[in-house]
Amino acid sequence: MRDIDEKVVLAAKDKDKLNELIKEYESFIIKIASKATGKYITRSTDEWSVSLSAFSQAVSDYSFEKGSFLSFAELVIKRRLIDYIRIESRHNVETPVNPHIFGSESDEDENDTAIKREVISKVSGSEDNSLKYEIEAANAQFSVYGFSFFDLTECSPKASKTKSACAKAVVYILNTPIIFEQLRSSKMLPIKIIEKNAKVPRKILEHHRKYIIAAVEIMSGNYPYLAEYMRFIREEL
Repeated sequence: MRDIDEKVVLAAKDKDKLNELIKEYESFIIKIASKATGKYITRSTDEWSVSLSAFSQAVSDYSFEKGSFLSFAELVIKRRLIDYIRIESRHNVETPVNPHIFGSESDEDENDTAIKREVISKVSGSEDNSLKYEIEAANAQFSVYGFSFFDLTECSPKASKTKSACAKAVVYILNTPIIFEQLRSSKMLPIKIIEKNAKVPRKILEHHRKYIIAAVEIMSGNYPYLAEYMRFIREEL
């Protein structure tokens, strides 16, 4: 049942076996890297080197108590890539970010508009890359759910009623550890449970699924600039 796990334990002590394991799971490594970064990865890209190093590290650190090796390796690779993206973005002044990701200014209150102007100013400027770095890191995190940061343009709530409903869903998930873990493990929004317990209409949950997931990740992670944009959710917490 756990042949791969046994192979890994042996590979951790034998360089030849490690090389054989890497060759056997090369497509797995590329698949995870492509999913985590949201772009096509080949053996000639820097992300491949980062992922390969992470896979080798996972072999070294693995033990049967950690459960399935492939799940463990996936986690290690994703974490390493997120760290890599964060470091790279600090040195990349020209990170391509479209300021209009935050939507139009219609149907917004004065606070939202002020926050948006501040965000756009930081994205467009070259002196402080903090927001750019957060967007790159968040994009890598969102990719495991099958969408990108730039998809939020189409699914961000604009009307105050919809914002309030989305905020209720986000707060419910953040305050309910078992649902939070279910979201993280299944990579799917538990719509039926949220609809029933948070009293949020199914239509809103379906239409704003990506936004709600993104908000949960941002509010539970280390994204101070992006979290500021979602101030209305923080006020519900």
